[in-house]
Amino acid sequence: MSTLALRGPYWVTVRQYRRTLWLTGALVLAALAVIGGLRIWDLQYPDVYVEDGYQHVADDNSGYQLLRGAMEQFSVAMVLLPFLTGVFVAGPLIAREFESGTYKLSLTQSVSPAAWLRAKLLTTTAVVVGTTLVLTAIYLIGWGRVSGTWQFSWADRGPYEITGVVLVSYVLLAVAVGALVGQLVRRTLLAMAATGGIMGVVMLVLSSFRWDFLPVRTVTGPALENASTLMVPGDALLVEQGLIGVSGKRLPGWFCSPDAPAEHCRPDEGIAAQYADYHPQSHFWPTQLIESGILLALAALAAYAAFRLLRARHP
Repeated sequence: MSTLALRGPYWVTVRQYRRTLWLTGALVLAALAVIGGLRIWDLQYPDVYVEDGYQHVADDNSGYQLLRGAMEQFSVAMVLLPFLTGVFVAGPLIAREFESGTYKLSLTQSVSPAAWLRAKLLTTTAVVVGTTLVLTAIYLIGWGRVSGTWQFSWADRGPYEITGVVLVSYVLLAVAVGALVGQLVRRTLLAMAATGGIMGVVMLVLSSFRWDFLPVRTVTGPALENASTLMVPGDALLVEQGLIGVSGKRLPGWFCSPDAPAEHCRPDEGIAAQYADYHPQSHFWPTQLIESGILLALAALAAYAAFRLLRARHP
């Protein structure tokens, strides 16, 4: 068992932040108690079945409504996890060591600068990735009940990150960026703010462009009086819809309703058809893998830069 025990700078890192570890464990247990308890409560009220096999939640099932609310808050917290990870690594873990000068004590204990930083990052990575995986498993307990409902589609912000692999990639990037920024800034609060800003920008940019990684599928149909409305798969992500002019160009506008004359849709243009662009659910995993690849490449670059910077300042 002694070979499995933490030693040297690994033990020091765990010892320094044992309160944070205990708090993390408590939050994980709290999440399990809330989601698990509400799921059990929900199971006490069977759904009501109606015609054609359709079912809906029983009117007296307040456990389901509370579960939905808890899952919404859980989604927000999980999306913020990379942001919080980066802030912690950059500030308390790295920058504060340089700001207070306590890193010098570690370097006098026959520990090289690279070994010191490596111990901090590996310990933090193991804890953060493990916590992310456990929280994801807890999330999936409630996900099976609410998936496919409003705000819980596979492409919605929150469920998309949590039910795939991309969230782990985000936390790995957060650790690497925090290590780099913490060394560059060397001031706790400034490092926390800078890392939070960087992670916020990365998350915003990738969430804005992730549905451009793969080409959309398009359906078209006539935009004539009594024409049926275009239909896309029920589980698809609708990206854009509009009208097509007689010249073949797409036009800003709206669909002609089935009971409205075509000339009422765009009286200033000749309308030939209508279109809808969408992503099928089969695009979920390819998009996840592309986004994760981008994040892991950025994480590798940030980690490499962090160790290069440390070696340049502390050869």
